Amino acid sequence: MKSSASPPVPSAAPELRAQVLGAEHWSLLATKSAIWQEIFSRTGTFLAIVSATVVALSLVVQATGFGPNFRVIALLVLPLVLLLGLATCARLMEADIEDAWMVIGMNRLRHAYVDLVPGIEPYLVTGYHDDEAGLLQTYSFRRRIGATHLFAGSPVIVGIVNAVIGGVLAVIIGQALGVSTWVQVATGIVVASAVAALLVSVFVRRLRRFRREFVPRFPHAAESERPTSGAESER
Repeated sequence: MKSSASPPVPSAAPELRAQVLGAEHWSLLATKSAIWQEIFSRTGTFLAIVSATVVALSLVVQATGFGPNFRVIALLVLPLVLLLGLATCARLMEADIEDAWMVIGMNRLRHAYVDLVPGIEPYLVTGYHDDEAGLLQTYSFRRRIGATHLFAGSPVIVGIVNAVIGGVLAVIIGQALGVSTWVQVATGIVVASAVAALLVSVFVRRLRRFRREFVPRFPHAAESERPTSGAESER
């Protein structure tokens, strides 16, 4: 009597494995594209709101000067813009972490491609290891990222704008309270620095959490321990 169970799929089916890996690769690319679209959209929306706020406050200054009316409007608008900026910056940080996971996934898939087709390593520009070095190679085609690359990121730009808005808001509050000019300037610098430090600390904690949760499966150190495949094992 024959068994009704379906026959197992042969483990040595490179065509099927390549097809499955390719489908997963395209899925990760689509998700990565959606993440980058969200990053650009959120950054552009926030900067557009900041620009509109600056223009609106400029019109108020032209109409009423830097008087009580300007301070009232600024104290109503700027906290909302700062809150939106902080939320935008937090989401951009999360989006960068999500994008890093997508890159790690694609590096693992490329590692599988290398196993399927030995000898294609010299033709790969991006990394095929899922450790930190492979991640940086895929991001910047080298194993280190310079300071200019970090400062050009959307979270850093939005964070700087948030710090400036926080400082300006502190100065306006100081004007409303009638404190001296040097106290207003000092308070604005302190608040701007505090906002920047807060955002940096949030990013550092999120990055540390990412590093704790991430365990490489195909690091560079294990390259020499890879089992030989196919034609290599027959030599």
